[in-house]
Amino acid sequence: MRLRKAVITSAAPNQRSLPLQRFVDRDGVEKAALKIIIEEVVSAGVEEIALVICPGDQAVYQTAAEEHAPRLHFVEQNNPRGYGDALHRAAAFVGKDAFVHLVGDHLYLSRTAKRCAQQLVEIAAAEDCSVSAVQPTREAMLPYYGVVAGRRVPQQNRLYEIEHIVEKPTPTEAEQKLIVPGLRAGHYLCLFGMHVLSPMVMEVLAKQIAETEQGKSIQLSPALDQLARRERHLALEVHGDRYNIGVKYGLLNAQFALALSGQDRDEVLAQIVELLATSQRNP
Repeated sequence: MRLRKAVITSAAPNQRSLPLQRFVDRDGVEKAALKIIIEEVVSAGVEEIALVICPGDQAVYQTAAEEHAPRLHFVEQNNPRGYGDALHRAAAFVGKDAFVHLVGDHLYLSRTAKRCAQQLVEIAAAEDCSVSAVQPTREAMLPYYGVVAGRRVPQQNRLYEIEHIVEKPTPTEAEQKLIVPGLRAGHYLCLFGMHVLSPMVMEVLAKQIAETEQGKSIQLSPALDQLARRERHLALEVHGDRYNIGVKYGLLNAQFALALSGQDRDEVLAQIVELLATSQRNP
């Protein structure tokens, strides 16, 4: 499996500005979230990127991508029908190739020398199948993620055979259907916002779109659930963390994470200590 293509979805009308938010990255350079995400996939060997956007956003995204703009192919979602529909808009770009998929409202921070996308791509190449990144996530975050049920691959502590995927389950549903042995109590394997997918997923999405009543949203998790029933589909617990910049304090948390793992860590820590001391003096 050679992976040279990626698809980044960023067409949700209420989140279209998130990839344009600027952060100071670990290297101390200020850049847009979009550029940080692009650098994530480029580090894994990706050469071409389809960016699914709202109509009219191409110019600002090209600017945010900076030197990576020539890699981009823009696909517009002019009639928003949800996440799954947005991904399917890139079907012509994908063609018959497997591809890397990331969302445009998450930043990813590896805990090893290898970036999260590189970890995922290496496993997908070795196993020659689709692989979705997952992270053990506390129950309170279930309203934000798809959740995976599966069993560990023998002699592979971080790799799971996917049995079932449910989009944003209730705590009761998760407790009944999605508990994975070995995880801490109250934690579930939630999707990381990063996948390597075979082109079969586009066929599954096309069928889902055709069978869904107009006006109803098309989600990705049901398509991934079907994909796991049609071909081998694994989940990898990556050595890293994802930061959803679309939730309350998400931008702040992502910036803290980047700063505390970057070259300016000591300076940032000193500023945080000073801020805490000031807040204690002025309650």
